[in-house]
Amino acid sequence: MDIEAYLKEQKSRIDRHLSEIIDSWKGSNGELPEVCQAMAYSLTAGGKRLRPILTVSCFRACSGEGEAVYNAGCALELIHTYTLIHDDLPIMDDDDFRRGLPTCHRKFGDRRAAFAGVGLLLKAFEVLESSAADLGLDRDRRAEAVASVAAATGGGGVIGGQVVDLESENRQIDDRALEYIHSHKTGALIRVSCTLGARLARAGEEMINALTAYGGNIGYAFQIVDDLLNEEGDFQEVGKGVGTDRARGKATFPARFGPQESRRMAARAVEAATEALSGSALAEDPMLPAIAGFILSRRK
Repeated sequence: MDIEAYLKEQKSRIDRHLSEIIDSWKGSNGELPEVCQAMAYSLTAGGKRLRPILTVSCFRACSGEGEAVYNAGCALELIHTYTLIHDDLPIMDDDDFRRGLPTCHRKFGDRRAAFAGVGLLLKAFEVLESSAADLGLDRDRRAEAVASVAAATGGGGVIGGQVVDLESENRQIDDRALEYIHSHKTGALIRVSCTLGARLARAGEEMINALTAYGGNIGYAFQIVDDLLNEEGDFQEVGKGVGTDRARGKATFPARFGPQESRRMAARAVEAATEALSGSALAEDPMLPAIAGFILSRRK
């Protein structure tokens, strides 16, 4: 199966599981409560489902078995969607469009969007713990998996990177600060998507370490490509505003290194991601290197 077909198939399966999660929010009248309408709106607005696909793919690469891994992957998509809703709010980037549609706060208002984000975040950990239990993990392994995702999301992960990102607008920062922003704001959740799959498959430290390096490098490449798309992309393809990073004085790779060098950096990161898999059983899996290559070539 080629990578495009694989990603399409996995996205379809993940979307079915997300629909089941949304259905579980409906009241006795069959309707979604108001805040859940906003949650569902952002969750079903599209997206590549890269993070849950990584969780499932790494789980399979580590010889994991069990359909419940899809719900665990969905937990990562719930968290990712929470970060997008809050990232778009007026107190942050104040964006009007996401995935070609009005952002959550434009559709439902600032307050409901803020609550929708928190609702998705909390639901994610409920889904994750339940999925880990369904996969037969004991209490200690479940706690370890949940803790790893919490750490990647909190002040030492996504939220920490977001704060530094906002505070670096219209300021000169060094390479180390730029790397910190993107390895936390974007890279942390991609990295833990990979290691979560390994933990759910009861993989050993060698595989977890290899997937930490793999995930860190593809997260780095993903952000560089994202920066390039914001600089050079087309709204119809990207589905959100372009040129907005430059207008806000954001710290980005193209702004610091230029587009050509940024592309070289992304390519080196993808190469390093593939090399991180060598020397272990993960090297035999064809999909992980293919996903890394897809990240480098994506147009949205």
